[in-house]
Amino acid sequence: MTMEAPLGTVAPDALRAELVAELGDVVRTDPESLSAARADKSGHVSPTTPLAVVEATTVEQVQATMRFATAHRIPVVPRGAGTGLAGGAIAGEGELVLSTRSMSRILEISVDDELAVVEPGVLNGDLNAVLFDRGLWWAPDPASKAISTIGGNIATNAGGLLCIKYGVTREAVLGLKVVLADGRLLQLGHRTVKGVTGYDLTALMIGSEGTLGVVVEATLKLRPLPRGNVATISASFPSVELAARAAAVIVASGIKPAIMELLDGRALVGIGEYLGIDLGGRGAQLLVQTDGTGADTEAGDALAVIRSLGGEAELTNDRAEGEKLFAIRRSFHPAMEARGTVLIEDVAVPRSALPAMFAAIERIEAKYGIEIPTVAHAGDGNLHPNFVIPVGTAGAETVDGRFEVPEKVWAAADELFLDCLRLGGTLTGEHGVGILKKRWLRDELGDDSLALQKELKRVFDPLGILNPGKVF
Repeated sequence: MTMEAPLGTVAPDALRAELVAELGDVVRTDPESLSAARADKSGHVSPTTPLAVVEATTVEQVQATMRFATAHRIPVVPRGAGTGLAGGAIAGEGELVLSTRSMSRILEISVDDELAVVEPGVLNGDLNAVLFDRGLWWAPDPASKAISTIGGNIATNAGGLLCIKYGVTREAVLGLKVVLADGRLLQLGHRTVKGVTGYDLTALMIGSEGTLGVVVEATLKLRPLPRGNVATISASFPSVELAARAAAVIVASGIKPAIMELLDGRALVGIGEYLGIDLGGRGAQLLVQTDGTGADTEAGDALAVIRSLGGEAELTNDRAEGEKLFAIRRSFHPAMEARGTVLIEDVAVPRSALPAMFAAIERIEAKYGIEIPTVAHAGDGNLHPNFVIPVGTAGAETVDGRFEVPEKVWAAADELFLDCLRLGGTLTGEHGVGILKKRWLRDELGDDSLALQKELKRVFDPLGILNPGKVF
């Protein structure tokens, strides 16, 4: 296909007709499909409607879509299940949505090599359900695992509750097949545990948020299911700073929990209201889970640390009871959404700085008169402050379906991000930059690093058609 005129010289109807002629019924132009692509789970909605949605089912269809987009200079927004929290898969006028959600086959499972080869539309939770009978699992554990795709996990380098012990998505991917902006198919990585041939382009693609290429296949590193007991501790503290201090001391003591989650008092109140249970009257709650052959010993050591720092704690070895406790934690985001529109943030600081970051959040709440319920993956210093904007809030208006975040909230978020950076932290631990955080990217990266990253983007996508307006 030859290069054609710049974007805007071909009528949208003509473009849609040409796309349908080339790809057939995988092209969606119905109002429901187009409307769904205007939003994700971030709370943001595009004010305009995309050109079309391609529901690709094969690698060849992805390649054909990218060749078509390159020929016509059409912006392409790669999309999976649409569960992202940073606005990274939202599309608008003149943009073509390329969905890989229907590419949902598990192509191979190798017990001997402890790997799986999957298409990007496979749901995280579904993969682990299949792997369970083989005594294996894929470790990344985002809270959205029941509805998020492997491709989306890779696009954002997703984390989750188990990161402290088992790592994020980048540590669990051996190789990728990626379609570039011009339609070429690139094979990256390897099937071996080790491999250092050339630059690590696999790692570069993971977390690139659809700006460098479209993932069409992934070779995943699996783990044997943990053996031994599972022990769960639920501890309440008079203040969130004390709970954060306990989390930092637990890890510094050499204890390696599988999960360690912290919920502040406002988060507990909101979850309690949502679930219809009494969780109030506590400064913070710390949930610690250990697994494997040393689970009981590690849980006992963690319990001693918690009690030495003023926490009141209970320990259970009942797996079902432990799951009930973590179901409370996983209810946090639905509970916040029930209160209004939520600006879900995702900052990370060194573990030792957790108490200071929580103190900063409390100061910002008081300064701006805004409630910011916060939970944290305390084991790796990753906090999720939620700015909840109730329906009817002054300055929050809906225009053509788009929710406008009040300026007071953006000012509070700006202060929160800058405090995080001053504490040696990062703007995003696992959700990605998307459209929500690009205004602060220079503050963290600096001029030279930002310029270099933009140059890398141009190497992979010289026309700038892949997910434009996201990240940079």
